[in-house]
Amino acid sequence: MRATVIHGPNDIRIEEVPDPVVRHPADAVVRVVNACICGSDLWAYRGVASRQPGQRIGHEFLGVVEEVGSDVAGFRPGDFVVAPFVWSDGTCDFCREGLHTSCPQGGFWGQIGSDGGQGEAVRVPFADGTLVALPKDAAGEEKLLPALLALSDVMSTGHHAALAAGVRPGATVAVVGDGAVGLCGVLAARRLGAERIVALGRHDARIAIARAFGATDVVAERGDEAVDAVRELTGGQGAHAVLEAVGTEESMRTAISIARDGGAVGYVGVPHGGSAGVDISQMFDRNVSLRGGVAPARAYIPELLPDVLSGAIDPGLVFDRTVDLNGVPNGYRAMDERTALKVRITF
Repeated sequence: MRATVIHGPNDIRIEEVPDPVVRHPADAVVRVVNACICGSDLWAYRGVASRQPGQRIGHEFLGVVEEVGSDVAGFRPGDFVVAPFVWSDGTCDFCREGLHTSCPQGGFWGQIGSDGGQGEAVRVPFADGTLVALPKDAAGEEKLLPALLALSDVMSTGHHAALAAGVRPGATVAVVGDGAVGLCGVLAARRLGAERIVALGRHDARIAIARAFGATDVVAERGDEAVDAVRELTGGQGAHAVLEAVGTEESMRTAISIARDGGAVGYVGVPHGGSAGVDISQMFDRNVSLRGGVAPARAYIPELLPDVLSGAIDPGLVFDRTVDLNGVPNGYRAMDERTALKVRITF
């Protein structure tokens, strides 16, 4: 089969790789229908995150079950499924508590020895604990597929940020970051009943999506100017809940600074700056809480799925470019150059 592999910085290739097979009784093989490129994939593409030459890549996909192991009880060939961006056994203490990302037997797609999501098929460990079933007829609904695909990562991650920050009905929310996760954070905040949502961003196309998702205000400034702007919009108080979806020193500092006293920051931006930007003294003095981390998408997909199927939310709007497998290298280039927000891959 063909799949996406990374050989080094700016070196993404489509190559022939071994077909996936059931290796363990709990495995399933899924034939991929849609996949996508994530902003976090760009850290490997840029050489910031190390990868071995020839390593698989990609962690978001929808597909049809092709084969199951003897221990798989919840799926059979022909089922249409979505995969969260990590696999998990579904039975450990962490999985039962809804923190599938801490499963001792879990892992990330594309790690050494595993299949990446940007390929024609994927071996799924612990299929019963990992995959989420979708309506079979949804596989043929082209307009619905992008929204379903967003559940695998960006919508679930935006929801995680909103929950971590304590978004509630009537709250004022600020979202730092106008990438796909930040935009889905806007949508998640609206879904949870936020009254006012301030989106921090400066790209017209992305701001248009933020507005469509429920942003009531936009702040284009950055750094101290952004802090001043949010404070002015909120009568000097700041936001009850702040969603941080970038992961840099500046974004974290901004997020903490624009939180209202007694408020909270939900951070989901993949950190690339250590603890820089986190001022414990400032947080202590103003009773600002900090929660977040890697989103347990497997716990959230069943909750979010009905709203996607009903059309109540449409996170698929974050996909602004679609390519086939041959177009994946150009898709990485477009996202790296910020000429595309998020690229969907069709098979």
